[in-house]
Amino acid sequence: MASMPDSTSQQILRDVFGYADFRGAQQAIVEHVMAGGDALVLMPTGGGKSLCYQIPALLRDGVGIVVSPLIALMQDQVDALKQLGVQAAFLNSSLDAAAAREVSKQLQRGELKLLYVAPERLMTDSFLNLLERLHEDNGIALFAIDEAHCVSQWGHDFRPEYRALTVLHERFPNVPRIALTATADAPTRREIVERLALEKAQQFVSSFDRPNIRYRITQKNNARQQLQAFLETEHPDDAGIVYCLSRKKVEETAAWLKEQGWDALPYHAGLDAATRSANQKRFLREEGVIMVATVAFGMGIDKPNVRFVAHLDLPKSMEGYYQETGRAGRDGLPANAWMAYGLGDVVSMRQMLMSGDAPEERKRVELQKLDALLGFCESTACRHQTLLRYFGEDHPGCCNECDNCLSPMDKWDATQAAQMALSCVYRTGQRFGVVHLIDVLLGKETAKVEQFNHRQLSTFGIGKELAQAQWSSVYRQLAAAGLLNVDMEAYGGLKLTDAARPVLRGEQEVWLRRDADPVKRKAQRAERNAKAREPFVGANDDPLWLALKAKRTELAREQGVPPYVIFHDSTLQEILKRRPSNLAELGKISGVGQAKLAKYGDEFLQVVGSVADGVGN
Repeated sequence: MASMPDSTSQQILRDVFGYADFRGAQQAIVEHVMAGGDALVLMPTGGGKSLCYQIPALLRDGVGIVVSPLIALMQDQVDALKQLGVQAAFLNSSLDAAAAREVSKQLQRGELKLLYVAPERLMTDSFLNLLERLHEDNGIALFAIDEAHCVSQWGHDFRPEYRALTVLHERFPNVPRIALTATADAPTRREIVERLALEKAQQFVSSFDRPNIRYRITQKNNARQQLQAFLETEHPDDAGIVYCLSRKKVEETAAWLKEQGWDALPYHAGLDAATRSANQKRFLREEGVIMVATVAFGMGIDKPNVRFVAHLDLPKSMEGYYQETGRAGRDGLPANAWMAYGLGDVVSMRQMLMSGDAPEERKRVELQKLDALLGFCESTACRHQTLLRYFGEDHPGCCNECDNCLSPMDKWDATQAAQMALSCVYRTGQRFGVVHLIDVLLGKETAKVEQFNHRQLSTFGIGKELAQAQWSSVYRQLAAAGLLNVDMEAYGGLKLTDAARPVLRGEQEVWLRRDADPVKRKAQRAERNAKAREPFVGANDDPLWLALKAKRTELAREQGVPPYVIFHDSTLQEILKRRPSNLAELGKISGVGQAKLAKYGDEFLQVVGSVADGVGN
């Protein structure tokens, strides 16, 4: 298929995709690839990575080949392009032989501008030979390697097939390549460059800040009830993801949410493929579904109106937390990242990491990453600033979109309490968990205290000035600060680190965040609830908003595609705000390209007009 020689990237952006302007580095990337240059694009989820290869593919001769590991989502990506009038297809193991042959014929006839292909399929000799014939006849516009971090052996998304993708450069040296990822850390970036032979590629690194996401971390205190309160207050009708550490907890949480009246579904690797596929399809194609999942769910999720991501367990690392929370608010509208965690999470996660089969070097790396996440959880600084600093990016701080900025936590001089807590760990033999240590500090006459004769210790009963919950907070924060380690061989017992010595010797002060008391916590929760954001103020009850969503759902069901493939929420909101009265006005709204204007314009204008007439009567 020929390119669009009379078009510019700006015209394609406006006429095909319906956007007036490029965002950030998009235009520079597009122009670079259009000119035949290789590129490595690091851009946050929701930053518009796909346009960076879709527009050059439309403007260059030949077909754009998109390598993606996300077989389950290729269908939706292709559906979205077809809605825009773009000739696109996918080729993976979900197609039967006849359908795959038809796609291959379309490819050979030059009828496609974009083809999504799984790396396993691409690396077969027959497909590579097909590409060579195609290159000679109709040309290949570019190779786009999506989710490029899958090349990294250190990542949880590692795909061995990605290591072989250097063959594209070897066999097609003149075809530009663009590798894209939302994984920000420098080691992964270096590995992508090395493994994909992109040493000469220009790197485009966007800011990884997600200013539309409000980060909030709370200490666990009946996590299910805390989750229920969060959902009822801020997301009564929204789609979202709830992450849990274990398959069992996923199943139990999904069942409990369903009992409470939420439309919740489970997703984990232990479910059969048909159930996973059906649940994912419902999440993508219906409104207001909550997916309760392990990290097996999420990579490449294109649903733009995920309004929240909640964690009931601690993720493995800052990278994992960033990736998982980044699945919220891809459309740029306000979204929430909420997490409840406690010291028990730390014990469970360390236990899981240490009991795995990974080499000791890998375990050390994973434990360091977990420690960084703990520090983030306990930090009193701006969440956006702390998160970006981890990835080597500056942020001015005070984002007004995180719990620490909206409701700053008090600090207190906990030096004496820290000395008591650490001394108790030492004098009990560095082998007991938090519950027993607190019993000793509070002077409780428990069976375990008697069994180990800990009533005779100098630390017995010296901590009565603090309540049990306060001591729990002290130990949690000391562990997060690296003064204590969890000893897995001692069944979760706490041990002192070298960093504890200057504190015990009185050479270093310790300042900790003061957990709010129940009364203050209730007041802060009321304050946060008052500040809770809706995607569009007043929209949920607006008759036109409901009518626009109903029309979108109706059209989506007719065509068997997710509602957001018709129009994003942001587009519907702009229609709601501007209330266009003719096609020309509707065509100026972001996200309404020429193909969608021709296909849906009259129907949506009719909705606007009919609701307006109804309101006027």
